[in-house]
Amino acid sequence: MKAQALTLPKSTKSPKHPKSYTVERGRHHPLGAHPDAGGISFAFFSEYATGIELLLFDAHDAIEPFQTITMDPEDNRSFAIWHAYVRDLKAPVFYALRVFGPEGEQARHQGHRFDPQKVLIDPYARGLDRTLWERGSACVPGDNVATSLRSAVVDLADYDWAGDEPLNRPMEDLVIYEMHVGGFTRSPSAGVKNPGTFAGVVEKIPYLKELGITAVELLPVFDFDDSETRTVGDRTLTNFWGYSTAAFFAPHAGFCTTPELGRHVREFRDMVKALHRAGIEVILDVVFNHTDEGNHLGPLFSFAGWDNRNYYYLDPADPQFYYDYSGCGNTLMTNHPIVTKMVVDCLEYWVREMHVDGFRFDEAAVLSRGAGGEILDEPPAIWQIELSDTLADTKIIAEAWDAAGAYEVGRYPGYRWAEWNGLYRDTMRRFVRGEPGLAGAVATRLAGSADLYQARGHRPINSVNFVTCHDGFTLADLVSYNEKHNWANGEDNRDGNDDNMSWNCGQEGPTDDTAVRSLRERQIRNFATLLMMSRGVPMLVAGDEIGRTQQGNNNAYCQDNEISWFDWHLADANPDLLRFWTKLLAFRKANRVLRRREFYNGLANSRGVPDLTWHGTRLDAPGWTDPDTRALACTIGGEGDEPDLHLMMNMYWEPLDFELMGIPGHRWATAINTALPAPADIVEPGAEQPVDGSTYAVAGRSIAVLVSRPY
Repeated sequence: MKAQALTLPKSTKSPKHPKSYTVERGRHHPLGAHPDAGGISFAFFSEYATGIELLLFDAHDAIEPFQTITMDPEDNRSFAIWHAYVRDLKAPVFYALRVFGPEGEQARHQGHRFDPQKVLIDPYARGLDRTLWERGSACVPGDNVATSLRSAVVDLADYDWAGDEPLNRPMEDLVIYEMHVGGFTRSPSAGVKNPGTFAGVVEKIPYLKELGITAVELLPVFDFDDSETRTVGDRTLTNFWGYSTAAFFAPHAGFCTTPELGRHVREFRDMVKALHRAGIEVILDVVFNHTDEGNHLGPLFSFAGWDNRNYYYLDPADPQFYYDYSGCGNTLMTNHPIVTKMVVDCLEYWVREMHVDGFRFDEAAVLSRGAGGEILDEPPAIWQIELSDTLADTKIIAEAWDAAGAYEVGRYPGYRWAEWNGLYRDTMRRFVRGEPGLAGAVATRLAGSADLYQARGHRPINSVNFVTCHDGFTLADLVSYNEKHNWANGEDNRDGNDDNMSWNCGQEGPTDDTAVRSLRERQIRNFATLLMMSRGVPMLVAGDEIGRTQQGNNNAYCQDNEISWFDWHLADANPDLLRFWTKLLAFRKANRVLRRREFYNGLANSRGVPDLTWHGTRLDAPGWTDPDTRALACTIGGEGDEPDLHLMMNMYWEPLDFELMGIPGHRWATAINTALPAPADIVEPGAEQPVDGSTYAVAGRSIAVLVSRPY
């Protein structure tokens, strides 16, 4: 099944608009197009523009505007803001702009890219129409009004939220599920009415709720250009992930059931409202480090044509070229005041008008860079996001690195910014595949990464713990491949990360060897158990709970096909794995001690059990300095009537006997044992099997979790 692009029907022209509308001076704020009872207000930023034409279209596929409004530099400009008010104009309506400014070779060497022959969108547009869009026409000389993008005025007031608000769930109670809106239901196996859409996600909410997910983190849903394609073998490749934003205020039309103007906003809102009704928060993966305009050879349709010198990092040696900290051709200069404003306005819009609960910032180290690309101690953009009253209860999560070498995990600015904890990922991957001498590192990650956060007054909830994410191997592939297999991307397997810290369990890729398959399944359960037993905020990737594979592809950014799609047949093929994850998430929810927002402090509970005690195979002997150890254990003191927990990790290939701590009046019972077949691998509360004796045999490459029960 191939994704189908939404195409508006060819319009039937009618005398919808009078010959011209009355144009008034307007106001310099707010930026963008805003309808009210009397008409529509337009406002745009450009410091270096010398003139602007506002083109109004009466249909999505109208090539010529029904009215062109020339903004006068005297009457329609306040400092660097150009503005006009069009009396009696009503939404819906389409619009675009021509921006005049310094041109020619000298202007380009000064960093300008003004070209009034290139029709631009409004950076603040609430809707984007691509019916006529031909990307190549924005890259070559000549007028492209017949093949340009159109901005759309959307009336946001016509919607019944039915009392919905962002959920404001405590950070420590999150279980984040990273997913791609299209890929989640685009496979025919999804069996939904509207595959690959916001509405398709709604149809699968019962699955998410049953699994125990409390927040979905959606790969980019801001409108992006997926029109460019190339063919590799029998597959058509495109911009599937969407990490090249074209319109920051508009939901991606490709995720909608209908291209009707304004419907994209309604369908996104419907999804959010439905997820909230199920108790699931919505976190958006946002891309403010670069845009879809690419490098100096890329298309001219937005920021570059508006004010290239203020929006992007330019090479001071020759400003016609870009500095590229993002790895995508250009980099937004987010700490320029006007770009900071755009970023904050955008985030506040998605919270205020779309009820979004949080954001994950792609390559967020870019937001730390100053005018010269240096890393700032107090970056204005980051602090404006942190201190915005509108965003005060919103989750903000940083991917605290970028493509130019900045790495800020553990030192990202701000108080409440959480971070994707790359050190957690790397440590757990190395440990589970069997590397020795990692006892101290694993203990630090399990306990909330105090080495990264405690000294700064941060908490475990500043750490988003993960083993896999969209960028890299799935969990099933992490235990099935030693090497990446990205040949389907058409880049001779050069793309993607070469160092995955994976282990194929003895054979590369698919196998019928039952012993290898059994070990792989156990390794998946090991990773899952570590993730849910760790302090911090756990994140898993959609499909890891059912063994989704990308056939060894660790960079499936271009694969809008079965390589990337969620295969719902796997839920039936791997019911024991799905059951394990579901019970594991329930176990975490039932044991509040695993979800505390504070670090462990060594204080004992009423039973005399400290909140955390480390062991090896022998009590109180964790082997911090043992270069050969592959084993670690800990006792976690439960709170109140909750049980104490005893976690034993054996990544050695032979069984090991672990000593058990004695608790007066209590005995240990097995809740989780990743070496056992289902359903004994994780049991219902109250059905745990009592442990006899003072030791417990943990099978090779497995994890056991015991709970204390009173005699």
